[in-house]
Amino acid sequence: MLEWLNNNSGALSAIASFCTLGVWLFYAQLLYLGFARQRRPRILINRGRSKSPDGMCLVSNMSSEAIFVSHVVGVLHTSQGEYACDLTDYTRTDDSGEGQQEEHATRQGPLDSGGYHQICSFREIIDHIAEGHELDIDRKTLTLEGETLRMLEIRLIAIYGSENRPLGAYRCFMLEKQDLDPHIKNQDCLIVPTSFDTHRLSRRWHQKRIRQWLESLPNN
Repeated sequence: MLEWLNNNSGALSAIASFCTLGVWLFYAQLLYLGFARQRRPRILINRGRSKSPDGMCLVSNMSSEAIFVSHVVGVLHTSQGEYACDLTDYTRTDDSGEGQQEEHATRQGPLDSGGYHQICSFREIIDHIAEGHELDIDRKTLTLEGETLRMLEIRLIAIYGSENRPLGAYRCFMLEKQDLDPHIKNQDCLIVPTSFDTHRLSRRWHQKRIRQWLESLPNN
C-alpha cells in the first residue's frame, strides 16, 4: 500500500489540489451569492388595513440600503385601454374637498431601509386617475360609464444606493366583485393582488420599459 501511494504520489497530489480548489470555489460562490443578495434592491407594494378599496396602498423598502423614490404611478386598466396618473405628489382630500395637511405631502425622497410610504387608499387612487383623465366614474361603487374596470397597477421608480440607473417595481391588483367578505359592510369589490410578490425591474435591459412608464404620464 505504501509502495502504491509512493508510486502515485504525483497523481494523488493533483487530485487533492483539485478537490481543495473545488471546496474554495464552492465557498466563494456562497459568499458571492450572500453579497449579491444583500446588494439586491427589495421593494414591496402591498395593501394594508383592509381588502376593500378603502384599504391603504403601502410601499415598503426591504433593501439593505436606502432608496430614493422618484415617482409613484397608478395605472387603471379598463376594457378600453390604460390610464396612467402620477401619485408622487398626490394629496388626499376630505369630505369637504379641502386637502389634508400631511407631514409628507410628497412621496418623492429617500426611503430608509425598513421604512414605508403610505400612498393613499385604492379608492382614492382610482378616483384620482379617473379625475385626471376626465372619466365618468362612480366613486362609491367604482363603476365606469361605458367601460369595465379590470385591474389597478401600482408602479414605482427609484434609485438604489450607488446605482447610476433607476430601478422599477410594480404590482397589479384585480377588482374582484365575487366572494365578498361578509364582515365588511357596503362592500362593492375586493382588491386582490395578481401575484404573490412585487415584480422588480433592475437590469440594464429594463431601462427602456422604465422610460416608457415616464413617457406615459400626462404632462411629463
